[in-house]
Amino acid sequence: MQLAYLLAAGWRKTVSSIACLLALFLLAGCASPGHQALSSVEDLPPRTELAETPFFADDSHFCGPAALATVLTAAGFPTRPEALVGQVFLPGRQGSLQIEMLAGARRQGAVATVIPDALHALMREIAAGHPVVILQNLGLSWAPSWHYAVAVGYDLQADTLLLRSGPLKRQALSLRTFMHTWDRSGRWAFVVSPPDQLPATATQAETVKALVAFERNASAVSAAQAYRTGLERWPHNPTLAMGLGNALYASGDKEGAQALFRQVVERHQLAAAYNNLARLLLESGNTNEARLLAQQGLAVAGPLRETLMETLKAIDDAAQTPKQSIPAAAEHRGQ
Repeated sequence: MQLAYLLAAGWRKTVSSIACLLALFLLAGCASPGHQALSSVEDLPPRTELAETPFFADDSHFCGPAALATVLTAAGFPTRPEALVGQVFLPGRQGSLQIEMLAGARRQGAVATVIPDALHALMREIAAGHPVVILQNLGLSWAPSWHYAVAVGYDLQADTLLLRSGPLKRQALSLRTFMHTWDRSGRWAFVVSPPDQLPATATQAETVKALVAFERNASAVSAAQAYRTGLERWPHNPTLAMGLGNALYASGDKEGAQALFRQVVERHQLAAAYNNLARLLLESGNTNEARLLAQQGLAVAGPLRETLMETLKAIDDAAQTPKQSIPAAAEHRGQ
């Protein structure tokens, strides 16, 4: 019955191609009351539409690349679906996995952050100017038909959500219908942003995951910017501080890196911060303080004990041969 409703909503021409997407997490959704939870969101605008969001029509199996190209271009990383097919589309499965979608965004220089699985979070992002990639199951929980689309607007009075979806530039779905399709996909959604921005509803845990993953593909300068952005919202997060310290070191800002590691040592007493700070001090020739910090780090070393022992040995070797150049090893993130 639900599938028949969706056909009536404008999918007669494309239902055979909607089964184009695979998900990493094949979760059977539970029925939900849709938008009832929105009654407590007082500051949510009654309607918003990101009308300038790009549109890439798709009536094939490439709805993943099309959705990703849409949000990348909107975020300032112009690209086209065909340029992403080789990165996110799996020919053998005729679809795109969630992990590939996130990785595909990072390969283009963007941060990809999964947002909370709640309708009010999705609408908050739209209200903040961020189109959102959403995963739907347009079939049934036991016979899934996976599809990526981009949420670009909503109207609470009309009880609708607006999507860039397949061949439709402006598909208006009732919130009830949308929630049925989103529930059956596990309510998975993500936002693409440049390194100096975060999604409005990003949680601390998902932001840390997103920025650590972003760093693996980013330049040191871009990674540093992303970590700074995260620290502006969560200034006491040790993983973000360690990430920024490592990125600063990689970009050549050793003084900035040293300041970050010292801050983590003072606030959190992390073994990784003791090690990295000791290595930086060793590199600058300050073997006395480097040794003291390495010894302090050993007291809380845990699984980094061997690493700190190696650092302490390097310090002792340098003390005996002070002119020897000792490479730094500021690669431990901590936490």
